[in-house]
Amino acid sequence: MTLAGSGSMPAIEPQAASHSARLSERIDEAIAQAGGWIPFSRYMQMALYEPGLGYYSAGAVKFGASGDFVTAPELSPFFARACAQVFDRLLRALGGGDWLELGPGSGRFAADALIAMQSMQTPLQQARLLEVSADLRAVQQARLSNASLPVTWLDRIPKEFSGVMFGNEVMDALPCERFIVRDGQFWRLGVGRAARSTVGSVPTFEWRMRPADGSCADDDAFQAHVADLTRWLISRGALAATRLPEAYCGEWHPTLRAWVQTLADALSAGALVLADYGLPRQQLYHPDRVTGSLRCHHRHHAHADPFLWPGLTDITAWVDFTAVAEAGLAAGLHLAQFTTQAAFLLGSGLAPSPTNPREAQGLRQLLLPGEMGEAIKFMVLTRDPALVECLLAPGFVTQDLRDSLLL
Repeated sequence: MTLAGSGSMPAIEPQAASHSARLSERIDEAIAQAGGWIPFSRYMQMALYEPGLGYYSAGAVKFGASGDFVTAPELSPFFARACAQVFDRLLRALGGGDWLELGPGSGRFAADALIAMQSMQTPLQQARLLEVSADLRAVQQARLSNASLPVTWLDRIPKEFSGVMFGNEVMDALPCERFIVRDGQFWRLGVGRAARSTVGSVPTFEWRMRPADGSCADDDAFQAHVADLTRWLISRGALAATRLPEAYCGEWHPTLRAWVQTLADALSAGALVLADYGLPRQQLYHPDRVTGSLRCHHRHHAHADPFLWPGLTDITAWVDFTAVAEAGLAAGLHLAQFTTQAAFLLGSGLAPSPTNPREAQGLRQLLLPGEMGEAIKFMVLTRDPALVECLLAPGFVTQDLRDSLLL
């Protein structure tokens, strides 16, 4: 996603403030029931996905000029058309199959990609969209009411799937665990109610750090992940010493491995194409990245406070793509491609051809290194080894970054 600078925040309407207050009260109840502290992953889960109240579960506009941020499909139809070139290549190599988009947002990507695949006569049997939000599904259905191919909506991953699964900026919205290094140890960063900061009677929240001393049920899982992460970083030479710097902050997505496993279990044949903000593990946890990657977005403004207007603010954290690859390989998939967004789009074989200044600006945001071109990475995992060769054909891949994952 792309957004404006932090600047001054726009005022929120009374109805939106009331909505956020209801979610804040529910989060406050969860904190009280847990004894005054919850892990950040629990807070993020509620802030984004609490039924009827969470950011992605309620009906506010999120995408495009009138929303909170602009994703790649909103910037230029070139994004979907270039991706469709890759889908076409994969589906032809399979001899046909289905296409499934995970978290289709406004539906713009699906609309543009389906038009492109129809024009190429891609052997697409069925188009499916996985959307759990009723409000977003209604937006998608309105946009795709005249789609060139029939579209089926799903509320869960199918038990068996043959074809291409695609997810753009889905993983970074999975609830993340957050930590801080204190006295050489990894402490958990969680959430408590702010003692003095209240808006009227509405509860507000603040960071609370604590050692993973076993007093919370998931402390053991936290410690196990920390131990594995530290061993990996040291073994790959990412850390000169045995620890990250004092006050270093970082995140990981505890449900990422299970999420990839679920997709892999369903994928009987074909490929999983994932695009997101992220880095290989060695770069994501570099000692110089001391503040982590947590990002918040509201009305095209970036800010660093995930406790500001729960339910009205998007929260994301960059993805550990080494973890994605490890999960895919453990599930029996093959790592076919890992590259930057710019390399993936330009390597599709489709040449960008802007027709007006606005589209030219969108292309710059998609492709330039200082914009989304390098920040977003693409990874392709396949069930079939033959599809790896399909994507490694001469003239197709312009930048192969798989070795940077240090698998």
